[in-house]
Amino acid sequence: MREFFQVISIEAAIRAACSFPRTAAGTVPLASALGRVLARDVTADLDVPGFDRATMDGLAVRARDTCGASENAPALLSVTGSVAMGGVPSFSLAPGQAAQVATGAMLPEGADAVVMAEHTETLDETLAEVCRSVAPLANVTRRGEDARAGETLLAAGIRLRPQDLALAAAAGRVSLHVFDRPRAAVLSTGDEVVPPEAAPAPGQIRDMNSCALCAQLEEAGAEPRALGIIPDDAEALYAACMDALAWADILLVSGGSSIGSRDHTLAVLERLPDAEILFHGVSISPGKPVLLARSGTKAVWGLPGNVVSAMVVFETLVRPQAAHIGGMTGPPAPRPHVMARLARNVHSVPGRRDFIRARLVDTPEGPVAEPLFGKSGIIRTMVEARGMFTIGENTEGLDAGALVKVVLF
Repeated sequence: MREFFQVISIEAAIRAACSFPRTAAGTVPLASALGRVLARDVTADLDVPGFDRATMDGLAVRARDTCGASENAPALLSVTGSVAMGGVPSFSLAPGQAAQVATGAMLPEGADAVVMAEHTETLDETLAEVCRSVAPLANVTRRGEDARAGETLLAAGIRLRPQDLALAAAAGRVSLHVFDRPRAAVLSTGDEVVPPEAAPAPGQIRDMNSCALCAQLEEAGAEPRALGIIPDDAEALYAACMDALAWADILLVSGGSSIGSRDHTLAVLERLPDAEILFHGVSISPGKPVLLARSGTKAVWGLPGNVVSAMVVFETLVRPQAAHIGGMTGPPAPRPHVMARLARNVHSVPGRRDFIRARLVDTPEGPVAEPLFGKSGIIRTMVEARGMFTIGENTEGLDAGALVKVVLF
């Protein structure tokens, strides 16, 4: 029997996982760039906005002309004109003058503030009262306040969000240079595994892992492809891996990463072209038997067959790798979290990091985390949990009432 795997730390595993080359990059239309990773900086071609503009309907004024104005003692100003959105004023304001402006309109020269319409009273076409004083730049966006010409607006290596695309559009971009999405293939293994549409015979179980892992890959910005179920046969698995690696940047083999007599994954991965086993075993629970191999420039994972273990390993190790290969320069965006008090004592084994599923209960004293225990093949514990908290490697557990960070699903 093969010697048992040598366990490494999560941090070392992430470093190994993020040692693979990034994908190629190309240009896509702005409308297709959401969720992609930017490959080149975006700089502003012009000041944004290109002029001082009103953020409210009202009167453009010189702020000093409104000093001391109130409902009981309004300031009387001469209205010299109006400016519509998209218009360019042909006049400037002298002391004691104002102009009607719409939201988004350019301010005439001399104006440095806008009084909201509800704080003004029009007396006739040429006179208006201002019932409230304003400070300089009140209700005004200055030229270049969003961006200055030549300024870097978006740095390469970020995953593009809707607001990022809006800023790129403001800089005049109709396309962006982005990294290709990592192509990720998923293979499920096991004689006992059948497709979801099949009626399992005694001793068989439907394939949950392909569905879960493909969804996690999609969420991580990769392009997933489920390649079906491979029986417990080393040659069949080798052939399936070779076919998958002709297309994929990342291959996830679900099942067969432990040391059972039918667990062929490690031996098969060692046979792949230009193969190197980077690690086999990580100080994590669930998911300890995970292994990562390199075949040329391609990443091949041997994930646990139990669905909860596979999902925890993905979130902890594969998601950072997918972000890196897909062009991100930093770690993936952190998940939202809630600080909560533990409802009960939780035991742990020193030397490993435990990921504990938890239900959250609101109480008058704040959120309470109720640990959900169950074997790593029980998907319902993931469904019923709101998130997970961790117990560090150097502790034997946490006491009831301890404050924990529950990372939300």
